[in-house]
Formats: sequence, C-alpha cells, structure tokens
Amino acid sequence: MTTGLPAPDAASGSRNPPLNYYGELARRQWEGCLPDVYQQIRDPGAFFAVLGEVIALRIDELADHLAGDDQHGEGYLAKVARLTAARQHAQQRVLGEYLLLPPDEDRPAVVDRGHPSWAEVDAEQRERLGDPPDEDGRL
Repeated sequence: MTTGLPAPDAASGSRNPPLNYYGELARRQWEGCLPDVYQQIRDPGAFFAVLGEVIALRIDELADHLAGDDQHGEGYLAKVARLTAARQHAQQRVLGEYLLLPPDEDRPAVVDRGHPSWAEVDAEQRERLGDPPDEDGRL
C-alpha cells in the first residue's frame, strides 16, 4: 500500500520548486515536531514541495468526490455551501493523514481545565504561540 509520501530524496539535486501552502505547513510541523525525521530528509525543499502538491491534489480529488454532482434546481448559494463544505471536509481528512501526530499515550487528545495535565498542556501551547503566562500562570 502506498502512502503518497514522496521519497526522502525526491527531486534531489534538482532546483527546488516553490512550496505551496500545504508544503510549507507540513515543513513547519515536521521541522518543529519531528526534528529527527526532518533531519533525515536529504533535500527538504524538494521533499516538501512534492508533498505539498500531493496533499493539494488529494484535497481537490476528495472535495470533488464529496461534493458530488450539481443538484437539480440547486441555487447559487446552496451550491457554494455544498462545495465549501466538501472542500473543508476534504482538507480536514487529508491534512489529518499527513500532518497530525499520533496521540501522546500519557495524556488524552483533549485536556480541559480539570485534567491533571492542564497546566503542562497550557504552558506548551503558550510557548508555541509565544504567549507566556503572567505571574499567576493566567492569561
């Protein structure tokens, strides 16, 4: 089964094509969250350019499939809503395949203020966003 990921040495030695939105998004996440994997990529510019194109193509194909055919008597706004919803759903599904990291086994995917890991998760998120807590640890 093929994952659709480009080979780590994709387009190695060639001039790198520009990164699209999805390629840049993947590059930032992999560089920040998977530094060991990122360091093993021989030509990150080419790799993420190809990956970005793969993601964009998969989103386009899935959005077309999810949107289906035009509905008889469908008005303009209804069609826009249908196409927009299909695209958003396609983006969520495809980006989930390529960008989301596996859940941390030590804490749940969603942590609310009552969870024992709240302070740790909140501090990590604030650090990533460049928004440090005040003296009391609050916003």
